[in-house]
Amino acid sequence: MIIKTNSDGFIHPGSSEVTPLRVYQRRRDLIRQLAGGAAGVALGSWAGNNASAQQSLPGKLAPLPNAKSAVAGAVTMEKVTDYKDATTYNNYYEFGTDKADPAKNAHTLKTSPWVVEVEGMVKKPAKYTLEDLLKLSAQEERIYRMRCVEGWSMVIPWVGYSLSELIKKVEPLGSAKYVEFITLADPKTMPFVGSRVLDWPYAEGLRMDEAMNPLALLSFGMYGEVLPNQNGAPVRMVLPWKYGFKSAKSLVKIRFTDKQPGTAWNKAAANEYGFFSNVNPDVDHPRWSQATERRIGEDGLFAKKRKTLLFNGYEQQVGQLYAGMDLKKLF
Repeated sequence: MIIKTNSDGFIHPGSSEVTPLRVYQRRRDLIRQLAGGAAGVALGSWAGNNASAQQSLPGKLAPLPNAKSAVAGAVTMEKVTDYKDATTYNNYYEFGTDKADPAKNAHTLKTSPWVVEVEGMVKKPAKYTLEDLLKLSAQEERIYRMRCVEGWSMVIPWVGYSLSELIKKVEPLGSAKYVEFITLADPKTMPFVGSRVLDWPYAEGLRMDEAMNPLALLSFGMYGEVLPNQNGAPVRMVLPWKYGFKSAKSLVKIRFTDKQPGTAWNKAAANEYGFFSNVNPDVDHPRWSQATERRIGEDGLFAKKRKTLLFNGYEQQVGQLYAGMDLKKLF
């Protein structure tokens, strides 16, 4: 992975270096469309292609050129996880509990048309189509380290923008303290919805200050392309300082509330999965240590694991959110 430093002083991942050359060439037309404001054209191509291209790069969504990360330290120079690994080793229980199940089963998910409803303690509740959401902010490409609770991790270049852009648009009331995320739960297209593993629909939540942090990303793509179904299409959260299950996929509702929302894994096993679920090497899961991790695609079965970093290495960006808190008790 090559990281370019431009004359403006910002660090930008080179598009052709994050994705294969053939993909880079294929998306040039779309870049011009997005830069010219033709979001509707882009989304039309996106919807038509996403249903049939689950095992290869969809190739229909691209970040705007020269996009800048909104927060210092968002870019990492670590090697990017191979696209195949990132799209075939997933947690998405609506499509199965085995890591390979989502890639096999998520082709049934219908991502167009799609609406995300924003409700609760806001001055401007609204229903947003994907086109509406894309118009809220210039897209930007960031490189994040994303980790899941089992102790494995990936480095994925996400495409999206800070959730704070949407939050500012809907104008939360002063009494709103939390943001709840509700995901699609359609038993017709999601074969494991209704299973006893979790309470459906899958729900997650953040404290308001967490949701406003620039690292809280509303994501529409990865590797410069539209999100594959198994990775949470067509829009999802990405919270790189928290364990992976906090990043809700296939969002259909965002609700502002004054009460801490119940979240899927916390309701299933509160002693194992706390509300905050920040990456913390000093807080073990009751059934395994979280002091080390395994990077998917790099480590063999007997290879030495990596040391887990507090807040997944983003302590400088998010550590102030938890000043004075007992992170072992409020895990």
